[in-house]
Formats: sequence, structure tokens, C-alpha cells
Amino acid sequence: MKKFGYNLVKIWIRTSLYLFFGKIKVSGLGNVPKDKPVLFLPNHQSALLDVLLIAVDCNRKPYFLTRSDIFKNKILIAVFDFFQMIPIYRIRDGRDSLKNNNVIFERCAQLLGQGEAILMFPEANHNLKRRVRPLSKGFTRVLFAALEKYPELDIQLVPVGLNYQNAEIFPDRVALYFGENISIQGLLLKNDIPGSTQKIKDTVAAALKGLTTHVEDDSEYENIISWLDAQGMDYLNPQEVNGTISNYDANNPQSKNVSRPSYARNILKGVFVLLNFPVVSAWRLLIKPKVWEPEFTGTLRFAFALFAYPIYYIIIFILLTATSNSGSALVVVTSVFFFNWIYTRIG
Repeated sequence: MKKFGYNLVKIWIRTSLYLFFGKIKVSGLGNVPKDKPVLFLPNHQSALLDVLLIAVDCNRKPYFLTRSDIFKNKILIAVFDFFQMIPIYRIRDGRDSLKNNNVIFERCAQLLGQGEAILMFPEANHNLKRRVRPLSKGFTRVLFAALEKYPELDIQLVPVGLNYQNAEIFPDRVALYFGENISIQGLLLKNDIPGSTQKIKDTVAAALKGLTTHVEDDSEYENIISWLDAQGMDYLNPQEVNGTISNYDANNPQSKNVSRPSYARNILKGVFVLLNFPVVSAWRLLIKPKVWEPEFTGTLRFAFALFAYPIYYIIIFILLTATSNSGSALVVVTSVFFFNWIYTRIG
């Protein structure tokens, strides 16, 4: 029954994500082993959206290592357990809490030993900057805990590059690149855990830098991003973007002019706002001002839309049925739905 419920929710979330985003591009799924233990290692930009996008399209049923502070609500703990979320403790949660990770690492070792898949963010934090941040050694501790228990275990590391066109706006587009799987056994240095740890981190970091946009020079970050934006860069193609970055000259940044949004597109947006005025107003006035970090904008917008739109469509249907008939009401609701769907793809 739990498996049926999980699959039902997964279908609901997946369908909603594909309605929410103008485009979701998924590449490299053939790199995900189906019969071996896997540790998914994505870059981390847009909070829970990163998790959901990978979970619904990764061809596995992964467990998720998630920051422990969201597990404080006892009611939500059961929900998190249903979705196979496991708390991970960070130093910001208190130095004493770190000892709780020993139990977590032991559980992860058992899961990997059983051939399960785990998703963990090696950067250990989220940020909208288009660059791969230094990797934490936390994910390597999970690996070595598993190898201590199962020395010959052939754990496969699968780096995942998440690429948003603009994670703070709607509608947005996103591309996921599943990189070539990396066997942990090929990265181990005999009797040298520190050396092995560094080799694993370097290998994963290099893979991630090829799967997502990476601006290496942080001191020039804003200038480079402005330069890329001015060229209308398609961030869903990280290889092309990174190739363009390599040609950046701080002393002579040249870029072509990008055309502004057309009048037709502006009119389309106006119609969208008008047709969805109650939902758009509720988001702008009630929800968006409470977003505490820009990285959560996309996640909260999606969560809001996930529940708000079914209610909105139902209300429209009930009101129109009361004033006309159910047939006309169904036509109107269906028309609004399809207009919204089209708008997300061309807006």
C-alpha cells in the first residue's frame, strides 16, 4: 500500500512539475545503474525543487539526505519518512548534534549494502550562483561508512547537473544532466583515506563542472553573468555556456544586443495575470513576501501552485455551474487550463 501511495504521489508531482516548467530537459538517464548501489551527487541551487526534479526522473527510488532542522515538526516526520527522507546534521545545528550522524551513516551503509540509491548534495548548501562550490567531505563519510561494512561494495557515484534558466522567475525552464557513473572502487587509494577522500571530491567536482554552468572566477562572477545574460545565453546548455565563459575577456567584454520581449509576449503575460488574478495576487501579496531566501522562491511558488490551482479550477467550475451549466463551466475551466499550459511554454 505504501508503494502504491508513493507511486501515486510521484505521478502527481511529476505531472505538476511538467506543467509548472516551460521545459524540462533530461539527459543521460542511461548512466544510472539499475542494479547497483547508487549515490546521486547533484549541484544544489533551488532548494527542494532540486530534489523533486531528480526524484521523478532518475529511474530509481532514492532516499534523500536532508538538513535536520526541517525534522523538528513531529507531524511532518511521518511525511518525510514516507518520502524516504533522512536527516543529516550540520555544525550549524550545534556541534553536539553531529554525533547523531553516526547513526545516519550506519543506516546509509545498510541501504547501499542492499543496493539502494541515495541522493545527497555534496556542496552541503544551496545557492543560486552559477558555479560549483567547494564540496564538503560529508558525502565521502557516507561512502567510507558503507565500505567499512562492505569493503567490496561497488557503489556508483552519479553526478547530476541542474541548470535553471532563471530559478527566481515564472515560467522557468530547467535541464538535468546525469553524468557518467563513477565506480568508487576505482577511486580508492590503498591505506590512504585522506588521499582517497580528496580524489573522490576532485573527481566529482570536475564532473559537476562539466554538467552545469561554472564560473570559476568568483571575483568576476557578476561581470561574467551580466555578460552572458546580455548575450541571451541558454543556460540549459552548460557545455556551450562554459565554452563561452572561457572566451571572456575582463578587459574587453563584448556582447551582442538581445531583443527585448515582444509586445505579443507582454500581452500574453497580461492575459495570464488577468485569467489567474486571484492566484497571482495571493502569491504576490501573501506568499512571496515571506520567502526568506531567494533559493526557496521556486520551491515555494511550486508548492503554492500545486495546491492553489486545483482549488482555483474547482471554484471556477462551481461558480459557473451555479450561474449557467456544468457543460459551459467545464469548457471555461479547460480553456483556462490549456491557456496556462501554453503560456508556461512560450511565456
